[in-house]
Amino acid sequence: MNASELPEPTGRVALVTGGSRGIGYGIAEALVARGDRVCITGRGEEALKAAVERLGPDRAVHVAGKAHDEAHQATAVERTMEAFGRVDYLVNNAGTNPVFGPMADLDLNVARKVYETNVISALGFAQQTWRAWQKDNGGAIVNIASVAGVAASPFVGAYGMSKAAMINLTLQLAHEFAPIVRVNAIAPAVVKTKFAEALYEGREAEVTASYPLGRLGTPTDIGGAAAFLTSDQSDWITGQTLVVDGGIFLNAGVG
Repeated sequence: MNASELPEPTGRVALVTGGSRGIGYGIAEALVARGDRVCITGRGEEALKAAVERLGPDRAVHVAGKAHDEAHQATAVERTMEAFGRVDYLVNNAGTNPVFGPMADLDLNVARKVYETNVISALGFAQQTWRAWQKDNGGAIVNIASVAGVAASPFVGAYGMSKAAMINLTLQLAHEFAPIVRVNAIAPAVVKTKFAEALYEGREAEVTASYPLGRLGTPTDIGGAAAFLTSDQSDWITGQTLVVDGGIFLNAGVG
């Protein structure tokens, strides 16, 4: 991203977890492109540095750490406040899916790890941003869920279970944080990222053929949805899950 092409700052600030690549980076890029400043988190220091360089060091900062670590959550919010003085938007994108296979054989410790990273961390970040800024100043939260959370998802059941919980967390927070903070979720289908490679690698044409819009998703698609849900145009929307799926659910009809 060329700094000379960036718009004037909006004065708004976002914290995007899991923001060094994939969907998280696509969201951070969309927010910076409209003039927001961002703090991105992730586990890899070097990947985060590279992402900040692309976003623009005057528009972005980073904090490395594990999403489920409460100390990391606190540090990320503190760094955002220190760098930019506010945290209007939280995008809970950090997630993991370390196992593929039937639920009957699922290692319960793995299930706990998935839930801790995908759900509990989102609640922790929401609590931190609420206390640091949003409770007194308002804002919005966007939770990245998945179509796996709204339908049966063979071989990624643990992930789907956690994303269903993320959707319910969205409802709970939307109810509790209203009218000060709006809370919504995005449920993508398969997006072309390293995280989702196992779902389409080596058979992309076959997978794509089942999508009415004729392609898999991109991080930019989700970035646009997140930008909308953190904009003034969505001021009367809360507690909703926006399915961004290229039309894949249309195939569930009869006939």
